[in-house]
Amino acid sequence: MQNDRLTSASERGPSGPRSRRPLPPWVSTTALLLPTYGWLTLAVFLPLLTMFVFSFMSATPMGKAPIVFTLKQYRAFIDQPYLVGIGITSLLIGFWTTLFCAVLGFLAAVALVRSTFGKTREMLLILILLPFWTNGLVRVFSWTMVLRENGFLDSLLHMIAPDAGSIGFLYTRYAVVVGLVHGYLPYMILTCYIALVAIDDAIIEAASSLGARWWTILFKILVPLAAPGLISGAVLIFIPVIGSFMEPRILGGRVGVTMGTVIEDQFTQAFNWPLGASLSFTLLAVVLAIFATFSGVLRRGTVA
Repeated sequence: MQNDRLTSASERGPSGPRSRRPLPPWVSTTALLLPTYGWLTLAVFLPLLTMFVFSFMSATPMGKAPIVFTLKQYRAFIDQPYLVGIGITSLLIGFWTTLFCAVLGFLAAVALVRSTFGKTREMLLILILLPFWTNGLVRVFSWTMVLRENGFLDSLLHMIAPDAGSIGFLYTRYAVVVGLVHGYLPYMILTCYIALVAIDDAIIEAASSLGARWWTILFKILVPLAAPGLISGAVLIFIPVIGSFMEPRILGGRVGVTMGTVIEDQFTQAFNWPLGASLSFTLLAVVLAIFATFSGVLRRGTVA
């Protein structure tokens, strides 16, 4: 009995019950990050590494042709000059899509922040997110019903002017841009909204009390302060748009040939995986260049 008391007293120690030794901070951090980075490794990094290896091969590894590692696939823009024109077309489509999204998205975000409150604002935000709740293929095909000849747009025009001709512009690059703007506009609205809602109302009130016109407030105050949101939205839109293939193929028809459709054809029809992989990593290089270009601007805007 006395020995048991001595043992319990020794376990308690001079300052009370003995506490468990805490785990090092790196253990808990690793345990929290391991599932995320493990999934990224399996679902993103390993496939990218595989495609990177494929891009240096002379033939598709699943075929019977002998495999030779070469840089030939990365000379595609030299050996096949038509790819340069396709690349320029993809960049132009990305530029115009981003520009229209920037103008429309910024104005919509300003209206949300300055003109709505409470449940009205919440309802409008839900409506902005509504395109994300529908299938992208359904959204694109719905535009074919609107933009084709004798479609919804033509019917609306003929109700006003029965003798007017057709204004349908399906299977043009304008139709591709319309479909892309519809799909990616919510990204710009949300990033601009987040930037604008953080601006102190006192700044706007001070400018108004000093006699500033609305265009002065818009271009001298709102646009500079919301620049990080605009740039973030532009990056989020431009990067996937230059590689998109669904909208150009469905809405562009014969003129909807972009880098995205060429890469898709290499994997699904030509079965030339090395060329498709090399074109994909060429686009990835463009993406990294865009990030490198805007990273300093974004950092300055965040610090400011």
